[in-house]
Amino acid sequence: MSDKGLEFVTEIIKTWLDNIGVETLFIEPGNPWEDGFIKSVNGKIRDELLNGEIFDTMCEAEIVTEQWRNHYNTIC
Repeated sequence: MSDKGLEFVTEIIKTWLDNIGVETLFIEPGNPWEDGFIKSVNGKIRDELLNGEIFDTMCEAEIVTEQWRNHYNTIC
């Protein structure tokens, strides 16, 4: 059993990407401007979904989040 958390997962993902020939870009820690796309998506999720919802169950959270994701990816 191992509890290396993200470091363990990161190594597995890096190995998998290397095996299928995908190159990755390094984002310097503490430089959020290098990762503008994900920061934008996370901000939209927070502003448009999470700040206006209170989820009573995990099932409800999954359904509402999936509806928002479908709307964001097809209409926005």
